[in-house]
Amino acid sequence: MTLPGPAVITYPSTRFTIPLPDPYEVAVRRYEELVPPVDLARFSQLGTWKAIVELAEINAPLGFMIYWKTDVTAIMAGSPSGWKSTEYLMGNHVIAERMFRHDAGVMLHAPLRTEIYADPEGSTQLIIDRPSAHFASYGIPAITEVGVELDNLVAGLLGALGAPVPRELRDRG
Repeated sequence: MTLPGPAVITYPSTRFTIPLPDPYEVAVRRYEELVPPVDLARFSQLGTWKAIVELAEINAPLGFMIYWKTDVTAIMAGSPSGWKSTEYLMGNHVIAERMFRHDAGVMLHAPLRTEIYADPEGSTQLIIDRPSAHFASYGIPAITEVGVELDNLVAGLLGALGAPVPRELRDRG
């Protein structure tokens, strides 16, 4: 059996670095209030996709849940850097399924990777790649459409955090 050659996809990506109005610890706490942790035990107990969709709507009021978190500050303790940083994978498996059904490879970019950090002077930032840029690269209109929806959800989250919303995320779709 001969394997097909690798697919190589090159696409533009846009990264947003967005100033947050709150000090680092407050910004992290606020983010985690707006993007609650996913309750995998509860989701796994449900017997139907309809029940999973209903729980996701309750568990993710702004559309997102935290699937993974790491305290980068603790990892870098003892290093000469003075940054504070927390990284997250945030998403919604109900939304992701609408892309996954077309191409399992989308899970490379779902959930979305975010970071909140503060520089040594105390300026707090949230950093995220534009979801639609990643998902448009699959060349499937249904996946691209969900990517634009995710841009809108990210814009809503930024607004809830009191952060400026980049025009590239506003009023899309």
